[in-house]
Amino acid sequence: MLLATGCASLAPTDDTLPQVAVPSAWSSGGNGASQAAATTSLAQWWQRFDDAVLTTLVEQALRANTSVRTAQAALQQARAQVDVQSAGLLPSVGASASAQRSRASNSTGNSFQAGFDASWEPDVFGRLRSGVSASEADARAAEASLADVQVSLSAEVAVNYIELRGLQQRLAIARSNLASQQETLQLTQWRLQAGLTTSLVTEQARAAAEQTAAQIPSLEASLAQSRYSLAVLTGQVPGALDATLAASAPVPQPTAELALAIPAETLRQRPDVRAAEQRIAAALARLSQADAARYPSFSLGGSLGLRALTLGALSGGSAVTSALLGSVSIPLLDGGAARAQVRVQSAALEQARVAYEATVLTALQDVENALVALRGDREKLERLTAAADAARNAALLAQQRYSSGLIDFQAVLETQRTLLSTQESVATTTAAVAADHVRLYKALGGGWAVAE
Repeated sequence: MLLATGCASLAPTDDTLPQVAVPSAWSSGGNGASQAAATTSLAQWWQRFDDAVLTTLVEQALRANTSVRTAQAALQQARAQVDVQSAGLLPSVGASASAQRSRASNSTGNSFQAGFDASWEPDVFGRLRSGVSASEADARAAEASLADVQVSLSAEVAVNYIELRGLQQRLAIARSNLASQQETLQLTQWRLQAGLTTSLVTEQARAAAEQTAAQIPSLEASLAQSRYSLAVLTGQVPGALDATLAASAPVPQPTAELALAIPAETLRQRPDVRAAEQRIAAALARLSQADAARYPSFSLGGSLGLRALTLGALSGGSAVTSALLGSVSIPLLDGGAARAQVRVQSAALEQARVAYEATVLTALQDVENALVALRGDREKLERLTAAADAARNAALLAQQRYSSGLIDFQAVLETQRTLLSTQESVATTTAAVAADHVRLYKALGGGWAVAE
């Protein structure tokens, strides 16, 4: 009995969890020296971007998004199931009352009865306690699943918001380049009228301007779609955020460097890893429950009531009736069903252990991928920024030299195309760097709060 009771309260420990080789430091950067800073700054990481609109959108999504509300309902259901299982450990008491009128030959009789019935199953081998432990582990897993939804949702909102700001920057770049190209087109038309150039040059200038103008409707459509996505993520109808997000703003960037936790600390922060741990706990408890079902079960029952021929006599002490019953049930022949059920739960435990191992490996991969992407995009942005400065100077010089008749128009077209391309790349990569930070925060397990 003591062994079965102990099995019923098993929880994952370092000995029962699968052993996964966790590195002592991230291969792509970071160390354990800043562990405390990372632990305290991840709960509301979006505030590090210093963007009031982003903060408002994330907080609204965490309150109203349908996925969060579904996960909250699942958590309430799991907690209620714990109460259902715990109730099985206590005696159950019920009240009943009945009235009967019978007729036999020429006589008529009445019978009145009222009383209480009670029953209790002593949990000798821990089967019921194992069920409670499994339900408690399921509730903790549901809580971690809610946290995982919060992590994913906050990251998704931030990435969509960053994409929207990046599109706004790209739209501004396209419009600025279009204005410059239209000025160049006007210049070529004047030179054509003066006989200083050919119609070929004018048509080339017009083609370049029209190509740039053709990008604007596509960017505007993408902007509208981003606004609709953010509205739905925050639990609103598409178009609800059009006024809020109409004004252009820079792509938000973190205000400080991210302090990385060591890998082991990261795994403790990630809610999906916590959920996987609790699923192992639930599987352990159900294995103990299946094993305890192979042993005898005991039950105690009794009743206390009043019985009389008239309703008035029901209150008399002589009408008291009582009964007490004790029983034992021993499984003898079940065709091997009980042992098979133990094997079923043993296989379920192995599945939970393998799923935990896969979750840990995925968590490590997520962080390493985010670190590599962040480092690469930072270096790329540095190079592109220098290239954009050079392209801007080259376009200005080409425009001046063409106005003076020192170079042909082909050089102007080439520098304008290069300028537009590099400026778009800078805007896209700037947004990518910000999104890389978001993905890193998500990989580190940030963005969730303790469920109430």
